[in-house]
Amino acid sequence: FASIVFTMVTNEPREEVYPMEWRRHEERPVPGTLEELRNEDFTNLATIEPVPPNGGYGWVCMMAVFLVNAHTWGVNASWAVIMAHYTAHPDLMKASRLEYALIGGLSISQALMISPVVNKVREVVGPRVTLLIGSALIFVSLFASSFATQIWQMFLSQALCFGWGMGFVYLTATAMLPSWFSSRRSLAVGLATSGAGIGGLIYSIATNYLIQGLGLGWTYRVLACCALIANVSASFMLKDFGARSHHPLRDDLRLKVSDFGRVEIFLIVIWGISTELGYIILLYSLPSYASSIGLTASQGSVANALLNLGLALGRPPVGYLSDVFGRITMAGAMTMLCSIFCFALWIPAHSYGPLLAFALLSGMVCGVFWCTITPVLVEVVGLGRLPGAFGVICIAMVLPTTFAEPIAVRLVADHGTGFFLSAQIFAGCMFICGSVSLWFLRSWKISAIKAERSELAPEAAARPRKPLIPWLRAQFLFSIEHA
Repeated sequence: FASIVFTMVTNEPREEVYPMEWRRHEERPVPGTLEELRNEDFTNLATIEPVPPNGGYGWVCMMAVFLVNAHTWGVNASWAVIMAHYTAHPDLMKASRLEYALIGGLSISQALMISPVVNKVREVVGPRVTLLIGSALIFVSLFASSFATQIWQMFLSQALCFGWGMGFVYLTATAMLPSWFSSRRSLAVGLATSGAGIGGLIYSIATNYLIQGLGLGWTYRVLACCALIANVSASFMLKDFGARSHHPLRDDLRLKVSDFGRVEIFLIVIWGISTELGYIILLYSLPSYASSIGLTASQGSVANALLNLGLALGRPPVGYLSDVFGRITMAGAMTMLCSIFCFALWIPAHSYGPLLAFALLSGMVCGVFWCTITPVLVEVVGLGRLPGAFGVICIAMVLPTTFAEPIAVRLVADHGTGFFLSAQIFAGCMFICGSVSLWFLRSWKISAIKAERSELAPEAAARPRKPLIPWLRAQFLFSIEHA
């Protein structure tokens, strides 16, 4: 099985061979896999993407991305425990809780903000070197944090350096996994992203015990060594399917500002901004909320650990069910379910047991954005345009990830120390907003599918006049079609 690409440039032929699986019943290539360009220099060019193996070594890559998630997002989740320790012992460092919250937000937003830099570095040096650069930055950031005595040092190490390292590792690894799978893509991504929950579970509990036994400095050094070993191992396990990641990206695959004007990208951005505002509040606030209702630091760390356990338990089923019921449909349903948990379980949780129940259940659905974003993007823009579209989404997530926890801190401070009701309502409303945007995105997708079918069908004698916004119609909004 092979496809031959003939490129005629100044009468000099060039031949490239890629594995290709042809199906007899297909009379035309799948949209997004065949592109023909003709101009004065190129007389004929056809580029056909290799068919994903839908498994094989892809499962090894899935495990590598699992490790990356555990030692980027998972290690970063321990900041909630460290922040609670700093606020409980103000003699350790002169800083406000707002400054600590901003450090946590920056550690995530910086990872997303440097996505254009990561893409450029990956083009030049390849994915493996990019992963190793990120692994080194994460180690340096955590090791340097162990010696920090002033808040500006924490901003440089824990916020900026860790965020940059996380961006180099996480963004590179995440972009490499989808190309290995087709029908099992959501399942593979769900299993890989569950590493964030497993890592958060382990490191939230371990961080609390290490602080009590070894002190904060040695806790940071242990985290640094664990992250270095795991991320370097994942760097050598990961391979890009087709081994073409070092080739320069075509212009149509690059990040474009104009993509923000596309309605489907805009709806995904609204979903991401809304859910990230709620997700970051949950990720960093539970230990502090536990203290506000009279629980101990250990009980707060357990609540945070159960939230991460929920992330680990929930993401694989969400990935599997996304392949069955539709990726956009499942993402919207889980986002709405998280808002229900915030209002029905978190607000009344004034004791240890209800708080643990909320932490576990909300954890299973609150991280649905990062679990499903790549499969949803593939559904919307296609696999070929995934790198550029993912870069657009990452840039859009910078502001909400930076200021989500500071917003929660400000809401709590404005209504008295320990009064979390405003922050709880805000988080729940954000998840509602995200689910509504996905409802509209699902309607857009179904409209696009039916429009494509009508183009392939024989011309009708008379076509009805199209409305101004054709996808915003009841037949699409309330359709039960797979999307």
